[in-house]
Formats: sequence, C-alpha cells, structure tokens
Amino acid sequence: MKFLGNSLHIANSGKLIARSTKTPSPGAIVFDSNKNKIGKVGYVFGPTKQPYISIRLFRSANRDEIAKNCGEKLFVSKQKSKKSRKRRMRPRQKK
Repeated sequence: MKFLGNSLHIANSGKLIARSTKTPSPGAIVFDSNKNKIGKVGYVFGPTKQPYISIRLFRSANRDEIAKNCGEKLFVSKQKSKKSRKRRMRPRQKK
C-alpha cells in the first residue's frame, strides 16, 4: 500500500475529501491507518502539486468514526493492470 494523504472532512454529498501529494488513479481502493477499506477514489481536482481527492465511501464504512478522525492518514492500494482483450477480427466477405 502507498501513502495517499490526509483526510480533511466529509462533504455535504457524503464523500470524504482528502489532500494528497500524488495523483492516484480513479477507482483505486482507499484504506485507513488500521488497514480497513473505506472507499474508492472518485474525482481528483485542484492544483497538480497537491490535489484534492473525492473518495466515495463504502456502505460498511462508519461515517461518524471517519468524520471524528479528520487528519487521519489514508493509504491507497496498488492498482492492478487490466489485461487488454484481443478481439478476433472476422475476415471480410467478398461481394
């Protein structure tokens, strides 16, 4: 797991906002300091050197506990590379 950044607050939309020093890939799983899954990276916005990250929280994540621990360190999983599927091309039929 890699260090993502620190949590700032929970927005009115219910998403956790964090500040980072690196840009994570969208869809990466986010963990708290106790290695519990809390959500996925949704949007990355703001300045390029220290972007803000919007994290969609899982239903199993305790929002009250997360809101109480603002400033907590967050970690992101290593993104697995997706295998590219090769499509077979059918030969063209002559008219």
